[in-house]
Amino acid sequence: MTHENPHHRTASKDGQAVHIEEMIEALRSDGHEVRVVSPGGDEPEAGAPGQGGSGQMGSDMGWVHRLKALMPKALYELMELAYSVLAYRKLMKAAKDFRPDVIYERYNLFLLSGLMARKRLGIPLLLEVNAPLVFERSQHSGGLALEGLARWAEGMAWRGADCVLPVTQVLAGHVRARGVPDSRIQVIPNGINRAHFAQAPTPDTAKAHLGLQGRLVLGFTGFVRDWHGVDRIVDWMASPQAPSHTHLLVVGDGPVREALEQQARRLGLAERVTFTGVIHRDRVPAHVAAFDVALQPAVTPYASPLKLMEYLVLGKAIVAPATPNLLEVLTHEDNALLFDEASPTGMQDALTRLCTDDHLRARLASAAHDTIDRLSLTWSGNARRVVALSSSLASASLKR
Repeated sequence: MTHENPHHRTASKDGQAVHIEEMIEALRSDGHEVRVVSPGGDEPEAGAPGQGGSGQMGSDMGWVHRLKALMPKALYELMELAYSVLAYRKLMKAAKDFRPDVIYERYNLFLLSGLMARKRLGIPLLLEVNAPLVFERSQHSGGLALEGLARWAEGMAWRGADCVLPVTQVLAGHVRARGVPDSRIQVIPNGINRAHFAQAPTPDTAKAHLGLQGRLVLGFTGFVRDWHGVDRIVDWMASPQAPSHTHLLVVGDGPVREALEQQARRLGLAERVTFTGVIHRDRVPAHVAAFDVALQPAVTPYASPLKLMEYLVLGKAIVAPATPNLLEVLTHEDNALLFDEASPTGMQDALTRLCTDDHLRARLASAAHDTIDRLSLTWSGNARRVVALSSSLASASLKR
């Protein structure tokens, strides 16, 4: 049994929270002691598995965005860096009581507390990386005011960890480019909690509960944004190529919801497009179970999408772009129907083919379900990998 000291600086209740909470639960379920150090305290936030709470998924961190909007960008970034001192003190306090064997930290920009604690405690640091945040933040929201400082902090965090755990091989390339050797990079993609989806109803039962009997359901889960291209799916549904009984079910919400609903009304499809709004995580499996075709219309180039794992575990026929990160999990005409994202009609052509071929949908769905076991895409599997790495690093540290 190992003592894991996970640390993160995440306040959202979206996919980031799912990753954190599921890894904590998987480690504890496997018999390991875990002490969490986070902005909200040293215990899992409300909503963690087995802890109660709202568990609302698909929402955004509105308060963070409001704070950022009110402050000069440089000041906000300096506050992020200053948080490392506070987090370091919290880590050291927790370590004094808990005596961890390893620190497992979720990377965030300007966050150096795990590295500071590693040097003080002399124990291994495993750094989970879900995005190249300097690159990501420099591309959005007006960029970074202190980009040089951000690059320095990112390089320090990545190169200082004993092992960096990016979620895709594409993301591993970003880590490697910052000077981290291959020997200290271990790709661990996102996973799924099988137990959470084990009681999902049959597709027919799920459709009946949602009032979608007899419909061919196209499904999307999560926080839908304009870059996802869901508007193209609505346009396709109004075309002669789309079967008249197709229905779009969006399990979640997003900033483009109103625009998509207006588009559907304008095209006479108001009764064929449904948004559930933000729902409790426990209700997600019963909704995804209703999908005939699961949609991953676009993807961040380095991401390991959580929705993809949900689609796979419930054995759904998937339509997705043939991007390098998705090709780490999906194979065209094996467990998904992939399209060229550069093609203006690639997604629509794939939808037409899949929605008019029952045999193809069934074959892809079966292979999708088998993918979870074949690639061990579970949180429990990820936890075992982390523990094995931790034990190896701890042994090596003792020999030095």
